[in-house]
Amino acid sequence: MQNHLRTFVLLAALTAIFVGVGYLIGGPTGMAIAFLLGATMNFVSYWNADKIVLKMYGAREVDPATPEPLLANYVADVHDLAQRAGLPRPKVYVIDSDQPNAFATGRDPEHAAVAATVGLLRMLDRREIRGVMAHELAHVKNRDTLTMTVTATIAGAIGALANFALFFGGNDRERPGGIIGTLALMILAPMAAALVQMAISRGREYQADAGGAAISGDAQALASALQKIDAHARGIVNLTAERNPATGQMFIINPLSGRGADNLFSTHPATHNRVEALMRLAGRAPPIVTRRGETAVPITRARRGPWG
Repeated sequence: MQNHLRTFVLLAALTAIFVGVGYLIGGPTGMAIAFLLGATMNFVSYWNADKIVLKMYGAREVDPATPEPLLANYVADVHDLAQRAGLPRPKVYVIDSDQPNAFATGRDPEHAAVAATVGLLRMLDRREIRGVMAHELAHVKNRDTLTMTVTATIAGAIGALANFALFFGGNDRERPGGIIGTLALMILAPMAAALVQMAISRGREYQADAGGAAISGDAQALASALQKIDAHARGIVNLTAERNPATGQMFIINPLSGRGADNLFSTHPATHNRVEALMRLAGRAPPIVTRRGETAVPITRARRGPWG
């Protein structure tokens, strides 16, 4: 019930911003048009936001019959973790990107999908991949995926509409606030949409980390994976994410450049805070990270797991 209420409030806030942008662009007529567009977008996003995001990132579905051992293990582990979590098997996708990252999407556990980049599958060991996918399945179990995908779609639309305000807003008489109001709109509307997203993002990531550790039974592996992803993702540009920044909050680590700390506009908690929380769950001290972004002591070898 709390998750459904949270989704409703979030959608209502984003829709209100969208309608407000319409009013500032075209007055009452613009507001009415924006309201209709917002209502249509909410409906379409609820049913199709996952497909939109997967297509945006060029994700391709994989299954256990794939001849590539790396992908076959990936799919098998997702299915095993889903069974452990008491979830239906999600669809499994891979994204052809060198940046190590992953996300989950779908309106509910029965229509869920998880996606990992090729960069992540190649960089992490199997235990760490399991830790990452357990985190994503925790999002599915918590029903965060609907919130993430729908808000990404609507927030992106708000940013696009605000950018077009100066060119498609009619004459100054039709614009409440005139040209100054329109310029303010172009800056403030995307910021407001971003703040709505931030309102729940950080707490959601901590919850998914804890839930993922419970599903996989290996908090250390997820902590190690987060460190490696964070260190390497910074140096690899995700062009699709940069063009669609509203989708950045869906990923396990922010795929956008320049977002390393817990500041006002960061969609994710600082990675070292997440690692410390996970290591407390594991009953161990946080690992030491070298300047190259690798653990000085490979923490995934410190505890025996199913693959070592």
